[in-house]
Amino acid sequence: MRKLILPIFALFLSATMFAQTTGTLTVTFTTKASPTANYGTKNLVANWIGSSSNVFVKTVIGASGSNTSDLTNWKTLATKNVVNAITSATRSNYGTITGTWDGKNTTGVLQADADYKVNIEMTDDDGTPTGGYQAYTFTKGPAPVTLTTPNVGCFTNISIKWVPLSTAINDVEMEKLYTLYPSPAVSSIYVSGLDIENVEICSLSAKILIHSNEQNINISQLPKGAYLAVVYTKSGVLVVKKFQKM
Repeated sequence: MRKLILPIFALFLSATMFAQTTGTLTVTFTTKASPTANYGTKNLVANWIGSSSNVFVKTVIGASGSNTSDLTNWKTLATKNVVNAITSATRSNYGTITGTWDGKNTTGVLQADADYKVNIEMTDDDGTPTGGYQAYTFTKGPAPVTLTTPNVGCFTNISIKWVPLSTAINDVEMEKLYTLYPSPAVSSIYVSGLDIENVEICSLSAKILIHSNEQNINISQLPKGAYLAVVYTKSGVLVVKKFQKM
């Protein structure tokens, strides 16, 4: 779990402002014939993740083949994006399908904790049939989520489970592993610690001012004042350090 570890003097900030919990979302559902079923038992299936406002994040299961345009919602909302997805050709029969999401987008970036939509779609027709598309909202965060929904349309036995990844390392002890100096600083700061991936310099209102892939960061262009250094690590830990610019 990517944790937000705040010094005492920064506790006035929202604890979820930068939260990016790691974990696994497991989506399971069983398909059944639509009212039309023009292709008999042959069907195509797609499962993808979107934001609460339907911005595409990642395809979990994507169909392949010449008829994928018949999955009209996946074509529109996800633009048939199958990067890092499990792809499947035309299915010869209906049945149970399971897919998992690691909380990242197609480029491997861990997504912020928020509400996300789980989209499932099935077609055995020219275009998505009645009941062939459903969407469910879950909250990605540090709390486990289990959604068991009623059978609807072309889907039965729908189960959506988010399991966050926990850590046994104490937050206070973890914070001690990361340091920032000097503070006050004039032209640059240095952040030390384990497996640092990148650092963002933010205002106290959480506006990102500098993004750096280096541990030595030039801050000479910043006005005098107080700032936050948000440290992202390769292991998923997130640490926030406050410093003063002179």
